[in-house]
Formats: sequence, C-alpha cells, structure tokens
Amino acid sequence: MLEKCSFCKKGECIKPVKVEKNPGKAAAKIRIEADGSYFQINQDGGAQKLEKAKITLNDCLACSGCITSAESVLITQQSHEELYKVLTFNKTAAPSEQKLVVVSVSPQSRASLAARCKMNVLETAKKLTTFLKSLGVHYVFDTTFSRNFSLLESQREFVKRFRKQSEDKKALPMLASACPGWICYAEKTHGSFIIPYISTAKSPQQVMGSLVKGHFAEQQHLRPDQIYHVTVMPCYDKKLEASRPDFFNQEYQTRDVDCVITTGEVLRLLEQEGISLSDVDPVPLDTMFSSVTEEELTSHSGGGSGGYLEHIYKYAAKELFGIQVDTIQYKPLKNKDFQEVTLEKDGVVLLQFALAYGFRNIQNLVQKLKRGKSPYHYVEVMACPSGCLNGGGQIKIEGESSKDWLQQVEKLYESLKTEIPEKNQTVNELYEHWLGGMDSEKAAKALHTEYHAVEKTGTGFNIKW
Repeated sequence: MLEKCSFCKKGECIKPVKVEKNPGKAAAKIRIEADGSYFQINQDGGAQKLEKAKITLNDCLACSGCITSAESVLITQQSHEELYKVLTFNKTAAPSEQKLVVVSVSPQSRASLAARCKMNVLETAKKLTTFLKSLGVHYVFDTTFSRNFSLLESQREFVKRFRKQSEDKKALPMLASACPGWICYAEKTHGSFIIPYISTAKSPQQVMGSLVKGHFAEQQHLRPDQIYHVTVMPCYDKKLEASRPDFFNQEYQTRDVDCVITTGEVLRLLEQEGISLSDVDPVPLDTMFSSVTEEELTSHSGGGSGGYLEHIYKYAAKELFGIQVDTIQYKPLKNKDFQEVTLEKDGVVLLQFALAYGFRNIQNLVQKLKRGKSPYHYVEVMACPSGCLNGGGQIKIEGESSKDWLQQVEKLYESLKTEIPEKNQTVNELYEHWLGGMDSEKAAKALHTEYHAVEKTGTGFNIKW
C-alpha cells in the first residue's frame, strides 16, 4: 500500500520509487521521511531504504513535484552544467568543431532576475548579456520577439476555428498551447479526447528554436547543428518541451532548442562564478530578432503568461464582428486563477473567453468539456497558479511572502512598453521573405506543431488514489 504524499496534485503518483517485491508476500507500505527519503516498511516492521527512481523526460507527467523538491531526476542535456560543457569545449576545440552559442531569454525570467537583483528590466537584460558573453556565449536574444509569431498564429487559428465550428464539433473551445506542463498532462491523461481542442501554434520557446536554427543559421551561413541554442525559462516543464521528438531535426540530428535552463539555474551560474549581476557592466543588447534599438525592450499586454487571451479576444472581436475592443474587463469566478471575459452586443453573447491557471482549474475545465457544459470559445490554460511569472523555475526569496514577491516580479514585467504583434515590421518581413507568406507550408512547419495521445502504462505515474 502507498501512503499519499504531500506532493500529490492530480490524483496520480508523482513520487516514483523502486519497490522490491517478494513473491507471495503482502504489499509493502512506503514511508516518506522529513528529509525526503523513502523507506519500505515490511510486515515485520523492518524498514529498508529505497532507491530513487530515475525517469527519462518521455516518462515525466510534468507535474513539477519531483523536480522542484530537489529529487534526483534524470534530465539529460538539460542543465546549466551541460551549457558549461559546451562552453568549455569551445575553448579548446578547432574552429571547425566549435558551436555558435545562442541564449534566448524569456521576459518572465528577466523580470524575476530584475526583482532579485533590485534593478530595472532593461539594466538586467544588458548586464545578463555581459555575464553570458563573458562565459563564452556569442548571442543573447529575447523571446518576446518570437512570442509575436505565437500570438499572431493563435489569433488566426482561432478565427478559422470559429468560422468552422458548425461543421467541426471540436473546433471550439480552442485551448492555449504555450504551457508544456498543460500539454504533457493533456496528452498523458486525457489523450485523444482533449487534443483536438488544443491550438497548434508553437510556444515562443519553440518558435525561437525555429528562428535560431532556421533563419539565423542561414544568416550566419551555418548548418542548424553548428549552433547550440539555450533558452532561459521560468519553469522546468520547458525542458520537457524542448525534448519532444516533434522539435528534433532528423536531417541535421539537432534539436531546435538544445538546452533549457531555469531562472534559478541562471542565479546558480552567477553564484558559481562568484558574480553579482548588479556589479556587472552593461553592454548593448543583440538585436537580430528585434525591431527596436538596443536601448529599448518591449512586452505584450495581457498578463505575465503571454497575453494570449487578450490578443485573441481583441483580434476576434474586430475580425469576426467588426467591434473594436480597447480594454478588457475580467470577471473572477471562484478564484483569481479562473476568470471570464465576455463580448456582448444587444444582449447576445458573441464571445466568451476564460483563463484557467493551476491544475485544479484545469481539471474542472476538462470535466466541463467532457460533460458538454463548457460555454467558452477560448481558454488560456497554464499549469502554474498565477501563471508563468510564478513558474517552478523562477527565483524564490526566503523570508518574503510568495504573494509580495510575485507582485514585485509582476510590476517589473509590466513596466515595459507594450507592442502590437501586427505592427512589428521585422516580424512582417520575416513572414514575407523567410517564410514565404503566412499561409505557406514553410510557415506551418516553423510555427505550428501537433500533439500525441500517450497510452497509459502500469508505471507508478498511473497509480490512482
């Protein structure tokens, strides 16, 4: 028999251990000690310490419980130590064997670092660029740029789905696709039922992977496998996303994103080097993927998880009904992590959107869908309560309440000028000249993906309480 542990989040076991079974004997009980170690308690009362199970990324349910509780989980090629190896190799390797190292930083990670170092966001970005380049990194980019593509593709996909909802019963609600924790949970828990509802637009991380290993590689006259692409992300689940077979280039045997490190791992890098970011001299930002100068950063409106609901809502209101929406009124329901937005005209509901953050709200949403009771046309789904700014890979401060700390990070994140994806000239030029238009086959391959139902097996991940 297993004792339910405090990390249980989805009714499925997320604390796998190897239990030695003796034929003919009753099932053993597992006891979890305060230090996180596991003991098998036999019928005679004897205790035997158990090994920690190691899992591959493909086995992971993306609950974050095991990783954020510092368990030994096998995440190969996805750590700051792996980045160190590549940078060290470059120092001694022949020029023809060296990798061009590119780091793409998420705006959520940048805001968390800015709060930790008590600096503004632009200063943090410039000093982080200095630090990374001092280690041997060649280019540092901002995934706000790639998010423009994710937002634009999501907007267009929603309108297409809305217009064909009468002929396709699973066209709506369209569910956001940017959160890999949610995607992994959907594939492994609800499979073929839920997949048709999920947007096919790639996340900003994976769009940046397409840009770096595609357009940027061409600009540098390099093959995709000659570039080592690292992203800095607010959650561990982004490591799972980068490791998906869908984002592996078979021709060149390389991933679109080779390594993902969390915001917290960047802080550990600084600590290992004995460097305080506030003491580093700033340098101009790299602007390969930007329409602005190195003296300016931009963001998107609509919250710290990317603003998908807001951008799709405004675009759909204009495109489908000719209604210009300037501001959005959110209506909180049971909690702040489940809110609704409704567009009405003459008492008729035209659009009904929602955001659902955290697995409790996600489960409620899925159950409504299964019962045919969901009223929504679109839902911005994120696995973490409070969204991406509160991701499991973000920096946590001891002695300060999580609520107060999150408010600081949110304030910094929202301090930047917002941009409208449709008006980004560089994005429009890439659509035209690199992708061959918005509806081209190349654009579909670079900016969209697909999902796969995963059959349940008899592993510890499928134990029902």
